[in-house]
Amino acid sequence: MSPELIIRDHVATITLRRPQQANRLAPEDLATLAEHVAKVNANEAVLVLRLQAEGKYFCSGYDIGQIGSARDVSFDQMVDAIEDARPVTIAVLQGGVYGGGTDMALACDFRIGCDAVDMFMPAARLGLHFYQRGMERYVSRLGINMAKRLFLTAERIGAREMHTSGFLTHLVPAYETTHTADQLTQTLAQMAPLALLGMKKHLTRIARGTLDATDLQRDITRAALSDDLKEGAAAWAEKRTPVFKGR
Repeated sequence: MSPELIIRDHVATITLRRPQQANRLAPEDLATLAEHVAKVNANEAVLVLRLQAEGKYFCSGYDIGQIGSARDVSFDQMVDAIEDARPVTIAVLQGGVYGGGTDMALACDFRIGCDAVDMFMPAARLGLHFYQRGMERYVSRLGINMAKRLFLTAERIGAREMHTSGFLTHLVPAYETTHTADQLTQTLAQMAPLALLGMKKHLTRIARGTLDATDLQRDITRAALSDDLKEGAAAWAEKRTPVFKGR
């Protein structure tokens, strides 16, 4: 089944729904995922985008039997769309993540996993040279030594090492995975939208080495002149929860 998108208030959720095939992605899924992200980007009310999956595995990457087949959206274009998404993104990993699925997870701002999670990158074993921004994500998130280890050896690592290396931002017991994701989602959704989304965008660009200083200053000024800042300062002084409108 195609990936499903549900939007409720400030939160959008994309669910991978091919559990019998370890949620591997077919050519048509790439376009569907890109379309889902575009729809979320167009909805200014959405502050958080969650990526999750059904079944035992989170994602086993692209269907290797379809490599070289015609497709409207390439795998790297789809993953780049996730990294460049306007909302803050959370990957909720309930199981193994392999191949290109690891890059999908790394493209998210937060990655929550449990002890059942493991990962490996079999590109070298398959004779597949990975694309530029995927390698950049590995290096910026995990460091050059871990990136080389994972890409060049196709070694499988478990949840604890994934957490230590920075692949997982949160490692929790399996029964707490959804609760932790819900808590993080709620926390993010309560932040001032202009500051939250602006800093998410620019931190991602800094990590890629593509910071646009003019755009950064524009967002700093916009936040400084916004009702959000006035509301945040007032709520802080009054010791209450702020109510932001994102303007």
